[in-house]
Amino acid sequence: MASRNIIELRNLAKTYDLGTVQVPALKGLDFEIKEGSYTAIMGPSGSGKSTLLNILGCLDRPTSGAYVLGEDDVAGMSDKELSHIRGTRIGFIFQSYNLIQQLDVVENIHLPLFYQGKDIKEYYDHCAKMAKKVGLGDRLEHRPMELSGGQQQRVAVARALVNEPLMLLADEPTGNLDSSTEAEILNVLDELHREGRTLVVVTHDDAVAERAERVIRLKDGLVDEDSLHTSNDIREIPQE
Repeated sequence: MASRNIIELRNLAKTYDLGTVQVPALKGLDFEIKEGSYTAIMGPSGSGKSTLLNILGCLDRPTSGAYVLGEDDVAGMSDKELSHIRGTRIGFIFQSYNLIQQLDVVENIHLPLFYQGKDIKEYYDHCAKMAKKVGLGDRLEHRPMELSGGQQQRVAVARALVNEPLMLLADEPTGNLDSSTEAEILNVLDELHREGRTLVVVTHDDAVAERAERVIRLKDGLVDEDSLHTSNDIREIPQE
């Protein structure tokens, strides 16, 4: 049975209004992302990938077109509705980890639940389980300054999982890591993909993109290349 679409973009466009000048960042994107897939989005500076990241993460809205996440077109939602979507359907993994230094591992993992008014005492075991899932079962009471960069990124991965989101959206997830630690984090992402998680990774790193099943390359606000990795070979996805 074919997987359902988690993401559908239809003629998605974004133009920034800079007073007397309008700058088109995305010029009409059309593609789908399947449930349980692993997709890398790449492109040079100015290609539109940061704008696309913000829209996929419901941090910004398109100027026109449709963005369907799950079964809902989120393109026209209010700020409050988008905030709810971010907190319940999307797990974010950032290059800079974005951990709170005063909180320990479990407390940092709990943050998305905290913003929904869920008490840590009730969800402590669940957060600890997420920590153990990424190999931090012996670091539950450590604070970020007591962790290596790779361990901090593992906390960020666990935090992204805590809400059981529709998809994990990662922005240069290994950008601050050395090569050996990068491999550790990519192995964690691989394992999540094997479990059936939907991963969308925005990256400039070919080593990261090679782990994905599919690579979408942007250029000048358009899809320049859309290819699948199949048994280490790449084949282009035919355009409709």
